Parts: sequence; C-alpha cells; structure tokens
Amino acid sequence: MQNKPENIHPIFNTLLNRESKEKLLNQRAKVIWFTGLSGSGKSTIAKGLENELHLLGYLTMVLDGDNVRTGINNNLGFSEEDRKENIRRIAEVAKILLNSGVIAICCFVSPTEELRTIARNIIGKDDFVEVFVNTSIEECERRDVKGLYAKARKGEIKDFTGISAPFEAPANPDVDVKTNGRTVYETVREVVAHILPLIKCTNKNTEDQIVF
Repeated sequence: MQNKPENIHPIFNTLLNRESKEKLLNQRAKVIWFTGLSGSGKSTIAKGLENELHLLGYLTMVLDGDNVRTGINNNLGFSEEDRKENIRRIAEVAKILLNSGVIAICCFVSPTEELRTIARNIIGKDDFVEVFVNTSIEECERRDVKGLYAKARKGEIKDFTGISAPFEAPANPDVDVKTNGRTVYETVREVVAHILPLIKCTNKNTEDQIVF
C-alpha cells in the first residue's frame, strides 16, 4: 500500500456539511445500491425509482454500470482487481453525492459479498441501502436483451457473472425484490415503499403518494 503524499491536505472538515445541504433539499440522503445478475432488472427498477422520487420532489442521481464504464471507469476490464477498482471508484462517487445531500441510486452487478462490503465500508453502513434484484438466471437468460449470456455460453465472454464467474446473493439485503412473474410496476412500488421512510424529512410538505 502506497503512503499518502506529504503535500495532500484534505479540507473535508472545513466544508459546508451534509446536514446543511439536506436541509436545503428537504430530504435525507442515502445510497440505494442495486445488486443482481445482468438482465435481472436493476436498471429498469432504478429508473422507475428515480422517476417516482422525482415526481415526489426528491433530488436523485442514477449511477449505472454501463454508463460508468464509458466514462470514469473506461480504463477498467473485468478481472478481479478491475472489478474491485470499479466498485471502489463508484462508491467514492456515491459518497460525494451522499455528502451533497443527493440520493444516489447505484446499479451494479457487484457479484460478491467482498465487493459489496467495499462499497458499504466507503459509504457507511447507515447510509447504504442494499436492494437485491432477485431474478433467476433462467429468466435473465430468457430476457438476454444484450445477447451477453449467449456469448458467455459460447465462451466469447470470459469471467461472465452467473456463467463463468460466481454470483453470491446477499444474505440479508435491505430489500429483496423478486421479479419472476411480476410487473415492473409491482417491483418499483415495492422499492419505493421501502425507500420513502428513509429519505423523507419530517417537515417535507409534499404528500408522498406513490403514483408510478
């Protein structure tokens, strides 16, 4: 592990604090961390959550795996070390959003408990809300909108989660969303119902009625 350069002097303690920003936005910031297999519905449910919270007057930001890998993490592959660095970077970005009073909605396969622990430790366990999008691999393969599972089965994609790389389901997620046989409407409502009490300020004027 490299030592920190001597000329680095963080100013965190002198900046405007998170509570002041939450008061301005009239919300409590959290990091909503979606985990699940590729094709499980993470991004779809996250977009539904974002739209619902926006209608209710909450400021959010969605951080999606594919989007992040075209920008800040475009130099990373899918080796074990690169996966760790991918999660570390995005957790740091999510923490910046959290400290800005924003509700960060993160969509990452994050297939192992080790990776999710890295994110949780950076963000802080009290602000980390784990949502397991619990979809069977058979259903994910049936959807396979990106054609990834078919390529992985043929050996064209190496280290593909669920096929040639493991996926460890969370043991105790905050929300366990089972999607098989359910509509997007039903799954989004389930997540929204869990999230609202966590982000609502006692003085929020809007009526938090789920309209999705």
